[in-house]
Amino acid sequence: MNDLLQLQDLNPQQATDLLQRAQSMKQRPAAWSTYLQGKSIALLFEKPSLRTRASFAAGINRLGGHSIYLDAQHLIGEREPASDVGANLALWHDAIVARVYSQDTLTELAQASNKPVINALSDRCHPCQALADLLTLQEQFGDLSKVHLTYIGDGNNVCQALIAGAALVGMSLQVVTPPGYEPDAEQFQAAQQQAQQTGAQITVLHDLSELQPTDAIYTDTWFSMGQTRDNNAVMHDFAPYQVNNDLMQRLGAKFFMHCLPASRGREVTTEVIDGAGSLVLHQAENRLHAQNAILVTLFEGDHA
Repeated sequence: MNDLLQLQDLNPQQATDLLQRAQSMKQRPAAWSTYLQGKSIALLFEKPSLRTRASFAAGINRLGGHSIYLDAQHLIGEREPASDVGANLALWHDAIVARVYSQDTLTELAQASNKPVINALSDRCHPCQALADLLTLQEQFGDLSKVHLTYIGDGNNVCQALIAGAALVGMSLQVVTPPGYEPDAEQFQAAQQQAQQTGAQITVLHDLSELQPTDAIYTDTWFSMGQTRDNNAVMHDFAPYQVNNDLMQRLGAKFFMHCLPASRGREVTTEVIDGAGSLVLHQAENRLHAQNAILVTLFEGDHA
């Protein structure tokens, strides 16, 4: 690994190794407390953030490194191109963590930088979130190839990352979206090709009545940052796809998942997201551990 720009760039063994390393680091944090000593990481964010910014900053600190936050909304674009930003940051920092609107920005940063670049969210993929989600499911169920996950809602970057992640670890995933809100067809086809090697079963549906029993249900906000949509149309199209107690019981789902922030009463009811089966805080906690595993893996060459 030189960069982590999207999950589909990984192979199954790399994904498995990252999850195993994250679990090991979570259990034995003191063993890694000086791993990034002397390293400086630039946190380059075009979008607002709570979990991503706070978990990366805390995680880097726990590894003995230093981070600096840069509001990229006022850096990249009219002021100067992403290529200049990436080339300059690489002079002073040992890695770039970028939360951006466009995947193209990540590609430009990585091409201009000779230091690792990590996708902390783009319009195409949210790999750090998906790895934390897989770690959370692994803690609950063990063998991910035996897990059945259902994603309900918008076929957005989180959904696309989960599709890529499921394909890598051999997990069963059924996605149900309103018509017209499907995940990217190219990414879905790439995941299906990977699934042929790992045994993953991935389906995309529109009809809730076609859903099979599942271990956990995952949803996300209906209004992603940076999207321009007709609010009334979105509310109309997504209203039948709310996750509530009736749906959880009908599908036999033991757990509920959400990447946050959530709109209670919209995509999920309060009793579900705040109920005993909610894993949302476990997912948030595991962001730190999954991301630290990524950082350690990217810096392995420096410790060889």
